[in-house]
Amino acid sequence: MYRTHNCGELRISDLNKKVTLSGWVHKSRDKGFMVWIDLRDRYGVSQLIFDEKRSSKDLIKNAKDLGREYVIQVTGKVIERSSKNTNIPTGEIEILVSDLKILNSSKVPPFTIENKTDGGEELRMKYRYLDIRRNSIKDKLIFRNKVSSEIRKYLNGLNFIDVETPCLIKSTPEGARDFIVPSRMNSGKFYALPQSPQTFKQLLMVGGLDRYFQIVKCFRDEDLRADRQPEFTQIDCEMSFVNQDDVLNTFEGLTKHLLKTIKNVKVDKFPRITYDNAIAKYGSDKPDIRFSMEFGELNSISQHKDFNIFNSAELVIGISVPKGNDFTRKEIDKYIAWVKRPQIGANGIVYVRCNEDGTYKSSVDKFYDQKDLANWAKTTNANKGDLILIMSGDKDNVRRQLGELRVEIGETLGLRNPNEFAPLWVTDFPLLKWDEESNSYHAMHHPFTSPKLDQIDLLKSNPGEVKANAYDLVLNGNEIGGGSIRIHDKNIQSLMFKNLGFSEKQAKEQFGFLMNAFEYGAPPHGGIALGLDRLVAILDGNESIKDYIAFPKNNSGKDIMIDAPSSISKDQLDELSLSLKK
Repeated sequence: MYRTHNCGELRISDLNKKVTLSGWVHKSRDKGFMVWIDLRDRYGVSQLIFDEKRSSKDLIKNAKDLGREYVIQVTGKVIERSSKNTNIPTGEIEILVSDLKILNSSKVPPFTIENKTDGGEELRMKYRYLDIRRNSIKDKLIFRNKVSSEIRKYLNGLNFIDVETPCLIKSTPEGARDFIVPSRMNSGKFYALPQSPQTFKQLLMVGGLDRYFQIVKCFRDEDLRADRQPEFTQIDCEMSFVNQDDVLNTFEGLTKHLLKTIKNVKVDKFPRITYDNAIAKYGSDKPDIRFSMEFGELNSISQHKDFNIFNSAELVIGISVPKGNDFTRKEIDKYIAWVKRPQIGANGIVYVRCNEDGTYKSSVDKFYDQKDLANWAKTTNANKGDLILIMSGDKDNVRRQLGELRVEIGETLGLRNPNEFAPLWVTDFPLLKWDEESNSYHAMHHPFTSPKLDQIDLLKSNPGEVKANAYDLVLNGNEIGGGSIRIHDKNIQSLMFKNLGFSEKQAKEQFGFLMNAFEYGAPPHGGIALGLDRLVAILDGNESIKDYIAFPKNNSGKDIMIDAPSSISKDQLDELSLSLKK
């Protein structure tokens, strides 16, 4: 037996027990006549003591020779500490060691195994197995497990069935790039790794399983950022005989359950906002509603004077920054410089100070009077002491630019409290999006999303105006899930493929299996997929997902620990009937 207890378990009530512990040497303190060692495992830290009066010379010598991260086993008696440590649960006791065994030695780690380590991200990713020993990473993986367990428990309680779907599937032209897998047994043919189990979960509905879920790995060969990895995990769900409200109510329930059980936070309201309203009010289809600062449209009250910047703009919009009149000119200039960066691409900002005496002072006073500025304040819901920031330009760009400025200001002012949770649904997305490069429509979600039933005729006459029966779940300004009611009628699906530029032959080659299934009594169905990595990070008060994944890739999509992706031998390439270009 390597241990009778773990290193975080023993208390003052265990005094005089003979125990065996195993773990890693976290720290050692050598006072010459006495040695203390902090022994660490997943559960915590226990202090070991060796001293001249109660320990043999050989035992003390062996204790002095131990290095950091040595794996050891000790047997001893639980005694009361003379100097207690109230910062740890085991801080009232220590183990007077009577036997010590080295189970494995350790090289000096390349960085300190502490919460505040001296290792940079790339170094820690190379030695990820050491990084996981740090509480800050270990606790995040345990937190992820807790969230996953609650999800399974909740969905199982609603009669969802956990079904595994294939990982080697057919490549399809929609969505992001596929990861491609060559087939040795079928020379010249290729599998793809799934971007989602979308068609399989629809086929499970045709198969009559009624309620499906899966916590599943998905793969997309696309550019990376802090909240995106080439392989990621979805909570994938589908339901039969449901409408949009049924799906939304079910997954509101799941979100409420997670917030209550994981964070002890009760959330009653899940506002619903249409895509068009979200863009108009917040400049984003994933608005953060923990703070207000909604857009006010100023065209009618700003384009009547000789200020050509506003007069020539398609849209003039503004936001009110609470207590922003306290900003210095230097702080305002900093935001002006921020929006002029290439990533944002704006020309500048017009600002209006709302003074405590009810007067206004703006950067365009020579063009507008106090009455004009008062109207701007009313439209942007600005109060005394606030600051109005105004941008203008073409409609789509200026909304996006002001939306990003809104989030930046919210972050700077501490309005995006990670311990506050504000979910909402965004609904009624456009079904199709026109792509100038390909000169064709692309599906806003995917090609199996149902149009609004009362707009099906528009698919033939004006497809760009059709709204999708689709919805996104947004939490704290992050899209954590998206779904839709699916097409279950072969004729409507054929019309959708036609609008996406598929010929009848192409549609049959790519999705004939699904179209055939629709001819055998496909039920009405819909579902959602939640991003587990992102959901876990947000529930834990973060937005970057890397630390919640055991072995993440870096920003180039590489696993620098195992050196993947890597080259393969010529023999392997020959087996696959592949060759590399020189």
